[in-house]
Formats: sequence, structure tokens, C-alpha cells
Amino acid sequence: MKKLLLAAAISSLFATPATVTAAETPEHSFTGNATLASDYRFRGISQTFQLPAVQAGFDYAHSGGAYLGTWASNVSNNVYANGAGLEWDLYGGYKFEVAKDMTLDIGLLYYWYPGAKFNNPGQDKFNNTELYGAVSYGSFTAKYSHTLSDFFGMKTATMSGLCGLSSSGAATATCFSANPGDSKGSGYLDLAYNRDLGDKLTLGLHVGHQSVSNYGKLSYTDYKIGLTKEYNGFLLGAALIGTNADTELWRAMNGAQANGLKFIDPRGTTLVLSLGKTF
Repeated sequence: MKKLLLAAAISSLFATPATVTAAETPEHSFTGNATLASDYRFRGISQTFQLPAVQAGFDYAHSGGAYLGTWASNVSNNVYANGAGLEWDLYGGYKFEVAKDMTLDIGLLYYWYPGAKFNNPGQDKFNNTELYGAVSYGSFTAKYSHTLSDFFGMKTATMSGLCGLSSSGAATATCFSANPGDSKGSGYLDLAYNRDLGDKLTLGLHVGHQSVSNYGKLSYTDYKIGLTKEYNGFLLGAALIGTNADTELWRAMNGAQANGLKFIDPRGTTLVLSLGKTF
């Protein structure tokens, strides 16, 4: 599930080299990015079992506004079962200016987890497809993502009767029904503000809300307060990230047992450090 630096990876494809002026924007541009992060948090939830992540992406942009890209990160097998260790995203869309300092961005994003499948008879997949739209004005961006598939595979066949986990690993009384239904139509609202503080230092503020169709107990709000600093061609980042997600259910969903009886809280507040490079 999707990601601390995805927004940065997508936005980077619209960047041009410092030596190129706006009037000289090339018709075709290609950019790449690589990041090392202390944790991979997707919408506030850890995808790497609170362990480091290596992430990279590649983007193509046309001067007319169309773009295509791909991005990948390691994920934990404790989160995505049966041999999965990779999240590979594919996306494309169209970004255009509608007024002075205002742009719209519409696109489609596919999350692919090669080899990952639920431990159910049908061996359903975690793969997910979202349609998104964003409007940016100055330093503010509002983005909404709408799930066209089941939300990362959540449906009756995969979630029936699932209960939360206590810190000791025991099942709790917080459970889903025997027939909860599918999760198509889930949505995520992302509000972000970025302010240049000078000397290549940027403040980033974010608040988001994930709603999960037919699985209201999994809905939650997340936030991020971050600083990024460009230094010698690298981007240094530090972000405080947290959520109000249900600890017991998300521990069951995204914090399976590891190292004996260690059960983590994948949605707790944490400080994520990162080192990135765009090329």
C-alpha cells in the first residue's frame, strides 16, 4: 500500500534542468529518481514492517501535459504474504493549466505486488487500481483517489471474519462480519501545502483521509509534517508521520507476527528519514 515519496516521484517528472528556461521546455523529457528511506509509509501505514526501504522511479513527460511513469519499493512479506517483497507502480495521466497558477492533474495508477496473494482458497491478489484527480493552486494541492478495483484485495473472500490482534498476538473482539462485501469505490482525500523557506529548505504539510467502502472500521485520517533540504544535488528529508487508524485491525492487516511474538503497530506516529536523488 501507497507511499511516502510517490507524490514527489510524480511531481519530479515535470521538473526541467536548471539550464533550460520555460520557453525552451523540450517536447519530450525523461527523469529518474532514487530514494533510501528509514520506513515506507503509504498513507501513514508502514509497508516495510518499520524497516528501511529502497525506492526508485522513472518518468516520461510530454510538453503538452501527458505523462507516464513507474515507481517501485521493497515491501515486507509480513504485510503482503506468500513471497512478495516488491511493490511496482505504473501510472499515467494528463496535467494542464486551467488558470494562472492553477493546474489540474488527472490520471490512473496501478499497484502491482508480484507473487503476493492472500492465504485463502482463491489466492486473491493485493493488486489495486485507482483513478485520481488533483488541483493545485500556488503552494496548495488537493487530490482525490478513487479505487476502481477492490481496495488492495479486500472483499468477503479475503476479509470474512477477520479480527484484530492485541500486542501479544491474541485475536480481539474487533472483527468483520462473515459477509462484509467488496471494497470497490474506496477513496482517499489528500490535502497538501508546501512552502519554500529559503536556502533550498522546504516545509511540507499534509493531511489525508482514507475511507474503505464496506469496511468502515479500517477508515482513518493521517498527517505528515516534513522538511526537505537540497544539498549537493541530493534531497535530505525528515517527516513526522502519524494516523488515527485502529491499532488492532491494522496490526492484523499490516503488522503480522515476526521475530517470535513481536507484533508491531504499523500505524503509530514515527519519524521517517530519507535521502533522495533526481537525475
